Amino acid sequence: MLQHAEIAPPVDAGHILLVEDDDGLRMLVTRLLGEAGYRVTGCRSAAEFWRLLPAGGVDLVLLDVMLPGISGLDLLRTLRARSTVPVIMVSARNEEADRVLGLELGADDYVAKPFGRPELLARIRAVLRRASIAPSSASAPNAENLVFSGWKLDLRSRLLLDPEGAGVDLSGAEYDLLMVFLEHPGRVLGREMILELSRARLGSPSDRSVDTLVSRLRRKLEPPAGLPAIIKTVRGAGYMLAAKVERA
Repeated sequence: MLQHAEIAPPVDAGHILLVEDDDGLRMLVTRLLGEAGYRVTGCRSAAEFWRLLPAGGVDLVLLDVMLPGISGLDLLRTLRARSTVPVIMVSARNEEADRVLGLELGADDYVAKPFGRPELLARIRAVLRRASIAPSSASAPNAENLVFSGWKLDLRSRLLLDPEGAGVDLSGAEYDLLMVFLEHPGRVLGREMILELSRARLGSPSDRSVDTLVSRLRRKLEPPAGLPAIIKTVRGAGYMLAAKVERA
C-alpha cells in the first residue's frame, strides 16, 4: 500500500502537503496538483504528517477531516498551536457546522467532496495568494505599515503588533479579512461585500462562515475593558472598522 508519494513538476509553484487516507484519492489529487505545477507530498495519517512536516518548505496543507486515529480537526488544532502554515480542510461532509468548526480552529478554507479540478486549484491559488507577503494593491506604493487604534500591521512581514508591541498571529483568512476592514475604514460591510472584497471562498453569505471569521478576528483585536470595539456590528447591515487608519 502506498504510504506517501511525491511529484516534482518542471516548474515548482509551491509545496503542498496532502493528508488523505484514501490511497486512490491521494494518488489522484497528487497527480492533478503535480500537473498544475505543484510539488506534492502525500501522507495518510497524523503520524506521517508530523514526520514529514519538519522537513520544511511546506507552503500549504490540504487536510482531510476523516483520518484514522486522530481526526483532521484534532490535527488542525494541534498544528495551529505550532504553525501558521495555510490549511485547506477537505471533507465529504458539507455541513455548515463543519465549516464553522474548521474556521474556528484556524483553517483558511474548506472544500467539500466531491470536488472538481478547477475548484480545487482555484481555492489553492486563492489561499496561497492571501498568504503571500506582497502588500495589497490598494495600499500606497511606499507604505509598509498600517496603523490603527495603537495597532500596527507590517505589510511586508504580515506581522500584526498590538499597542504594547507584542506580535499577534493571524491565519491567512484573518489577515485577508483585516486588510478588507483596513482598506474600508468607517464603511459598513455586509457578508456579501466581505466575501467579494476578500476573494475568500469560505462559504455563502447565508451561513455563519463570515460571522465566525469576523468573530475570530475581533477577539484578537479586543480592546482593554471600557474602550470601544475596533470592529463594530451594525445590526441588520454588517460590520464596520471603527478606527482611523494611517499609512506609514
